[in-house]
Order: sequence, then structure tokens, then C-alpha cells
Amino acid sequence: MSEHKTEGVDKAPSAATAAVLVQSLPIEDGTPAVKGYDFNEEFDFDRFCDALLTTGFQASHLGQAIREVNKMLKWRLSDEPVKEDDVDEVKDPAYRAKTKCTIFLGMTSNMVSSGVREVVRFLVQHKLVQCIVTTAGAIEEDLMKCFSPHYMGSFDAQPGRAMRMKGHNRIGNLIVPNLNYCALEEWMMPLLDEMVEKQKSEQVVWSPSKIIKLFGERIDNEESVWYWAAKNDIPVFCPAITDGSVGDMIYFHSYRNPGLIVDIASDIRAINDMAVQADRTGMIILGGGLIKHHICNANLMRNGADYSVFINTGQEFDGSDSGARPDEAISWGKIKLDAKPVKVYGDATVMFPLLVAQTFYKEVQRRKQQEKKKKNGKSGKQ
Repeated sequence: MSEHKTEGVDKAPSAATAAVLVQSLPIEDGTPAVKGYDFNEEFDFDRFCDALLTTGFQASHLGQAIREVNKMLKWRLSDEPVKEDDVDEVKDPAYRAKTKCTIFLGMTSNMVSSGVREVVRFLVQHKLVQCIVTTAGAIEEDLMKCFSPHYMGSFDAQPGRAMRMKGHNRIGNLIVPNLNYCALEEWMMPLLDEMVEKQKSEQVVWSPSKIIKLFGERIDNEESVWYWAAKNDIPVFCPAITDGSVGDMIYFHSYRNPGLIVDIASDIRAINDMAVQADRTGMIILGGGLIKHHICNANLMRNGADYSVFINTGQEFDGSDSGARPDEAISWGKIKLDAKPVKVYGDATVMFPLLVAQTFYKEVQRRKQQEKKKKNGKSGKQ
């Protein structure tokens, strides 16, 4: 006879009780309890963001990402012990105190299509990242926005056929009129002529990063990300620069004034050398595909990045690099074995501005306070 039939009707079957009420082992000391932000308190943005860590799910991942980026910003070579084989310059305390983490920022072109462009411009304007990797769409759309804006639309406002007939291109819920590309072409064609001429007369070798720097210098518009990258000497790598409107214009230009050669070999040397020569590196990658792999592969050359934050919606079940979790990059040597990388599953247009507000923005405020103290100190001595 089965056990439940032998026990009294008023007593739960012991097998069921044992299955449901398995004895718990103690939780490790120091493990945080789950707790979200209490809106009964007067709202405080810093405390709100601190509460992300104990909220759970992707809120906690965002909180961890904020912490990881702050580690990138805080690190100095002076935090590390001096090595016996360090040269005298590296042993100098002043040199060590000013040597920072080299931050690689990767982003797909839709970040520049959206208002995240202004967030990235802030980072570049204030020299908060040392290297950018992006795709062709980001190069052209940053420049296009200096002439005409993109417009808000919706994901399903009109069928693609109807928009095509109007000359309106849709990027998600954004609209880009073809007229914007015409303005870019009018501005870019003389620059392509100039590049061909310098290539022939001065033997200038044009890499994608050198082309983008020229664009940034000539756009002369402080709203542009590439303007600030050129001004602050921050390299912008775009190995697939022909995969977009820039490529279209190079194609059409080749019939009118043939001969332009774009050298990608010098750029792979440049980005890999940046990683190899850095004392410490951090990766912040918005999206996936080429930009993600290009930065990770550069960091492979130094046996892995020290800090890493990925923000994307990719899943790993199909084996794509875009969806791969940081742990896969560790297996390739692209992230260090002892690193604590973070992947945030979410829309970067939501996640990244929040992250910047709690990291890079605060770093700029800290620098301003330091400058203010220096000025006050100098005025006091006078």
C-alpha cells in the first residue's frame, strides 16, 4: 500500500513535505538582500541608481556595469606595485599617478542615428574615452546631422513601400529623408577629390581613421562627434567604412575621379598597438557584430581587457559573436581571466545614458571641482 494511504487524512504526506520543504543551507555572509528603491522617500537619483544593484534581473546588471565603468575611470598605474624591471620613467610617482586606463568605446551606427549621439559626443568632447570603433552609418549620420536633423517616426507608421515613394528612410522609429544624404554628398565629393589629389601629389596613404579625422576637421561643427574626436586626437576606427553611404559616394566618385585607395592595414596596426601598449584597458561596447569583435580582438593582443561592459540584446544560442556573453571572450583571451565583466541585456538607448549619468558625467564634475580648487588656490596665493 502506498505511503499516502497509510497516513492520517489530516496529515500531509511525508514524501510531499520532504520534496517541497527541502532543508536550506545558510546563505553566505555578506550576500545582499533583494530590495528596490523606496519612492516614499524624497527622490534621490544617486540612491535610485545604487538600488539597481539589489533590484535584480537586468537592473542589477546595469548597476554592476556602472560599478565596472567607475573602476575604469578610477584606476591609475600608481594603484599597482612598482616592478623591478620597470624603466625609471615608469617608476616615477608623478608618471604613475597620471597613467590611466585606456577605454575603448564600440558602438553600432544606430547609436548615432538616435539621441545617443549626443551622449557619445559628451564623452569625446571631454576626452573620457581614448578610442572609438564604429560602422560606416555612424560616420555619415553624425555628419548628416550637422546639415539636417533626423526625425521621429514610429515602427509601424507607414508601410515601407509608401515611405520609399516619399524618399523617406526608416531606422526603427526614426526617419531620415533622402535629402539629407544629398547634402552629405555635396559636402563630401570635394573632399574625396582632395584626398585623391594628395594621394597622387604627396603620397598620402588614406586609412579609414585618417579619413574620419579629415571629416571631423572639415565639418567644423561642435555638435559633431567626429569634430571633437579630431580636435582631441581620439582615433576613430571603422574597418567597414565602405559599408554605407560613404561607400556609395566613394563608388560614384570612382567614375568621376578614379584612383582613391583606402588602406585598412595601418588601422589594424594602430588599434592593436593601442591595446598592447596600454597599461590597463577597458571595453564598453554598445551593440554587436564588427565593432564588438574588433575591440575584443585588439585586446586579445594583450591577453585580454581588464574591464568590460557589453550592452546589447543579442542571445548566445545561435553561436553569434554579437550575442556571446563575456565568458566566451575569456575563453579566447580577449578578457582577462580574473576580470569581472558585465553584460547588460537591454536597449542601449535606455541603458547607456543612465550609465553615463553615474560614471562619466560624475568624472567631469570631479575634474571641474579640481580645476576650481586649483584656481582658488592660485588666487589665494596672489
